[in-house]
Amino acid sequence: MNVFDTELKEVKVIEPTVFQDHRGFFMESYHAKKFKGHGLGYDFVQDNHSLSLEKNVIRGLHYQLGPYAQTKLVRVITGAIFDVAVDIRKGSPTYGKWVGVTLSAKNHRMLLVPKGFAHGFCTLTVNTHVQYKVDAYYSAENDRGILWNDPVLSIDWPVSAPILSDKDQKQPLLKDAEIHFQYKADAALL
Repeated sequence: MNVFDTELKEVKVIEPTVFQDHRGFFMESYHAKKFKGHGLGYDFVQDNHSLSLEKNVIRGLHYQLGPYAQTKLVRVITGAIFDVAVDIRKGSPTYGKWVGVTLSAKNHRMLLVPKGFAHGFCTLTVNTHVQYKVDAYYSAENDRGILWNDPVLSIDWPVSAPILSDKDQKQPLLKDAEIHFQYKADAALL
């Protein structure tokens, strides 16, 4: 397993070791000891799985508040996505900055999105299955979001007219979003 830094140092790209032959492949999509060995010790409590039937679906930008904030480990089962994390920790030197990574069934990459970052993705293919682990349970009353095309964020999405949920069409701009995350230089989270 290899772990790579991104432009947002807390957000990591993870490349698992993949064993391939004429039959297909085998990989460990998660191994707690190996993750902890790379300084990524999380206690994941819930797995989520989404299917997007169409190309150009954007889901996000989402996060949860307070004690319900979630670290996410995102991977693609079938298809491909442009996966985005946005730093929403007030006082952070990278506040409002984003990083985007292509995750696909072919490249087997995963993206680790820590607490204090909003998350979203755009499907690059039809019938895209995305699975992600989280370290806190879903809490509807703490579920929040930011508008996908906030001009201040200026995310370079690979689509200009995405397919969106009603909820994601109505998310607030970053400047109006309810955010309680504070950057702490020594802890770098919350």
